[in-house]
Amino acid sequence: MGIAIRPPPGTPGSALPAIFIGLFVAFGGVLFGYDTGTIGGILGMNYWRKEFSTGYINTKDHLPDVTSSQSSEIVSILSAGTFFGALTAAPVADFIGRRLGLIACVIVFCLGVILQTAATMIPMFVAGRFFAGYGVGMISATIPLYQSETSPKWIRGAVVGCYQLAITIGLLLAAIVDNATKNRNDTGSYRIPIAVQFAWAIILVTGCIFLPETPRYLIKTGKPEKAARSLSKLRRLDVEHPALLEELAEITANHEYELSLGKATYLDCFKGNLGFRLATGCLLQALQQLTGVNFIFYYGTSFFKNSGISNPFVVSLITSCVNTGSTFPGLYMVEKWGRRPLLLFGAIGMAVCQFIVAITGTVAGVENLAAQKALIAFVCIYIFFFACSWGPVAWVVTGEIFPLKVRAKSLSMTTASNWLLNWAIAYATPYLVNNDPGDANLGSKVFFIWGGCCFICIFFVWGMIYETKGLSLEQVDELYAKVPHAWQSKGFVPSVSFQDVADVQHQQGAQRKMSLTDYEQEAQRKKSVTYTEGNEKEY
Repeated sequence: MGIAIRPPPGTPGSALPAIFIGLFVAFGGVLFGYDTGTIGGILGMNYWRKEFSTGYINTKDHLPDVTSSQSSEIVSILSAGTFFGALTAAPVADFIGRRLGLIACVIVFCLGVILQTAATMIPMFVAGRFFAGYGVGMISATIPLYQSETSPKWIRGAVVGCYQLAITIGLLLAAIVDNATKNRNDTGSYRIPIAVQFAWAIILVTGCIFLPETPRYLIKTGKPEKAARSLSKLRRLDVEHPALLEELAEITANHEYELSLGKATYLDCFKGNLGFRLATGCLLQALQQLTGVNFIFYYGTSFFKNSGISNPFVVSLITSCVNTGSTFPGLYMVEKWGRRPLLLFGAIGMAVCQFIVAITGTVAGVENLAAQKALIAFVCIYIFFFACSWGPVAWVVTGEIFPLKVRAKSLSMTTASNWLLNWAIAYATPYLVNNDPGDANLGSKVFFIWGGCCFICIFFVWGMIYETKGLSLEQVDELYAKVPHAWQSKGFVPSVSFQDVADVQHQQGAQRKMSLTDYEQEAQRKKSVTYTEGNEKEY
């Protein structure tokens, strides 16, 4: 028996165009992963430390270096840029579209890369980090939005999860390039890793020129003919095919139902059912950061170096390889196990590993060779649990729980919450683990903090994450409208067609606001009457 994820029997057309397009768009995650991953290696390069040092001497190796506050500023400013970039992504994606929005993201990103490549002092380097981060923040909100709106429901989780896979590939490439240039005694040691990012940007922009706009965005902007042509390309069906017309009619009817309840503002995202979904998305993304994964990828090289490990660059390369390889089983499990079980599995595994790392480093001490090996081993096992669960699934869930009218706004805010915590961790970590005057000097004890957060993740998933596997984006709305508690969502079967809703609304005069339950009851009554009349005629 194969483990392939297959379409439901009788599914017309082909999902291959949508899958390949979703996989290509996921390539933007390489920009995200590479940009966040490369800085950890650069901070450990002796030439960069000497070039950008303002006179501080590291007490560990007695070489020129940047201070804790400077290191904190350089790393965290990218996350500050990404926070504002993620918030900007929504109005940009709603105004010029998802496809052109991606191109705009890359242009801003390239400005940041230019400034970093040209920099020889900290202020210009920091400015470049901010603009690169701004572009990455926009990308990180726009890509899951595009993927969710184009992918078939039976494989949507795996396609959106590939965005996280691309992030891990970016981190791995950053570790490889950093390792290759770390011993150069010229500006090429840090300029080559930074300038390589132009290649990723050129590939993404070139591909975006040929991508279709998402059919849901075209429906949202009142362009049904273009939406039909876009969906035709994505499903490889004729624009007049009944299955295509049915899917398009369901998207249109759902959007019209949402609009019948009034246009959405940012304030509406915080109200009622939408507010609960926004809280779910924001907490999910925030907790993804609080699991401590970016501590390893931002500061792993410096941390392992200060822990006495002889070749920290190689250890960072190993952790990046584990991160990439472990994402592949996650792409399978997200569709086979579902979102809730996979997130619970990951949270439990991460919590156990983090506490073992913390206890080993604290009790045995990092000077002990056996303790060093155990620490590295359990960091790698922790990364496996993260990469197959919370890494990809956080993007999957936030990409599919919001209705069309607020999807871009809500998704941008959930992504911004990810980057806000990312910034806080990047800013605080040097002060937590370093041993300079005024620093907390926690060392390996910092893993107690990450372990505690992973423990909180278990209860969060149980209480707030709804199971959305196999549902269309429109059916997810019905799920949240009908199922009161997340732990009751697994057996949910959708029963409302938004085309029936639209018919009922039209008969009711399109003015009265009705709940989904009202619509369902009216639609069922209508079907019952039609069925009875048909039987009478036959009789």
